[in-house]
Amino acid sequence: MKRSKSRAPRAGVEGRERGAAAVEFGLVAPILLLLVGGIVEFSHLYNLQISVTQAAREAARTMAVEHDQGAAIAAGVAGAPGLDAASFGFNFTGVCGGAPGNAAVTVTYTADALTGLFGASLNLEGEGAMRCGG
Repeated sequence: MKRSKSRAPRAGVEGRERGAAAVEFGLVAPILLLLVGGIVEFSHLYNLQISVTQAAREAARTMAVEHDQGAAIAAGVAGAPGLDAASFGFNFTGVCGGAPGNAAVTVTYTADALTGLFGASLNLEGEGAMRCGG
């Protein structure tokens, strides 16, 4: 009579597969964290860009109606709540002087990055234009 071989795996084979999940996680985790960090940084950048563009629109609207750069700057800063007022830069072109035309404003804003994936600081620019007189 012949002895049949057992089909149960030996302890040595099981021991070799025990750390495979940890090695796979170690390979995938940095890529996953880089992807999540990139998503967070991009969403922060996009939110800042929307706020800067809104500030430019508010400044252009106020300039077209009131013809006052000081009031336009105040309206632009107020149009972007949560952003640092000292980091804004305003450039007015096509200032309304009673003649028909457009009041255009270019707003620049410098902010610190959250994660540093796209650089240490972010330089954003927004443009707004409005027909003179409202």
